[in-house]
Amino acid sequence: MPTQSDMTTQLDTGVLDSLQHQVAVFARRAEQTRLGGVGQARNSMDRAAYLLLNRLDQEGPMGVKALAGGMGIDSSTVTRQVAPLVDSGLVKRTSHPEDGRAVVLQLSPRGKARLEEVRSSRRELMAQVTDEWTVEERDMFCDLLTRFNVALSAAHGAVPQAAPAS
Repeated sequence: MPTQSDMTTQLDTGVLDSLQHQVAVFARRAEQTRLGGVGQARNSMDRAAYLLLNRLDQEGPMGVKALAGGMGIDSSTVTRQVAPLVDSGLVKRTSHPEDGRAVVLQLSPRGKARLEEVRSSRRELMAQVTDEWTVEERDMFCDLLTRFNVALSAAHGAVPQAAPAS
């Protein structure tokens, strides 16, 4: 039975080299624009904030531990990343109704509005950069990118991120 390294050498290394290069370029472009969308003011949300706000919006209020587990990161990282979101009024931190010692994080109305502004701007950017693509090409790219992200998460032992609701 062939090993993983045997299988890799059987694949076209040129394609694999091109793929890893394009992923690196994509990561750089994504950071440069923060996948921020159109309009300078709308570009100002970093990746961590966007992912945290998006998760709270999709799944509702939850504790730090649940949020960390769902995102595949540790609780101390969530606590550190949520602090500026609470300070800026995008996330509300409240006591758990059944256990006053536990903290529940919830997207604030201001956070919801800001998240929608960023989403709208990012949709506009995605529409612009894929303007010449067919609907089928957009769907295929999204499907393949989702599949790639799930496989990459699995390779790193992380919890895969759910696809955002359309």
